[in-house]
Amino acid sequence: MQRHAMFLLVCGILLTITGAGVSIAFWVPKVLNRARLKEYLGDRYWMVYLVYSANGPVLLIAGILLVIKYLSLS
Repeated sequence: MQRHAMFLLVCGILLTITGAGVSIAFWVPKVLNRARLKEYLGDRYWMVYLVYSANGPVLLIAGILLVIKYLSLS
C-alpha cells in the first residue's frame, strides 16, 4: 500500500508541475509568441488551444487530484 500511495504522490507532483508549466508558458506573453505562431499555423491555429487545454489545466487538475488522493490515503 505504501508504494501505491508514493506512486500517486510522485505522479501527482509531476502532473501538477507539467500542467502549471504549460499554463504559464501559454498565458505569459513573452514566453510564447502567439503572433508568430499564428503566422506559421495559419488556419490550423485553433490546434494551439486544443493542445493547451489538453495539457495545461487538465494535467494541473489531475495532478492536484492525485496529491489529494495521496493525502487521504496517508
